[in-house]
Amino acid sequence: MGSPSIVPETSERDIYLVLDDFGELGRAWCEAAEQDTERAVLMRHLMEGQYGNPVRIVAFNITAGWSRDVTEEIARELRQRCGGRDDVPESLQAFLQGHGR
Repeated sequence: MGSPSIVPETSERDIYLVLDDFGELGRAWCEAAEQDTERAVLMRHLMEGQYGNPVRIVAFNITAGWSRDVTEEIARELRQRCGGRDDVPESLQAFLQGHGR
């Protein structure tokens, strides 16, 4: 039995995936349920600290035929959401320092 496809059944929307750094174990693209690959869910998961050390975020749309690195864009949006808050998740601190200026 093979691995399930990462291509969503509903390819008419943008899909977001996170590359997480696991330290000595290396980097890996995180598995995500189809409904968890929407931008709003991604943003919520990042704010909740569900990724330990995100380093890159890509988006793609099968129907439209494109893919791109959205790391800087997502970092800028996260920085706006955090505003002057003191409770930025520890998992986002390095990400925000390195991106989205």
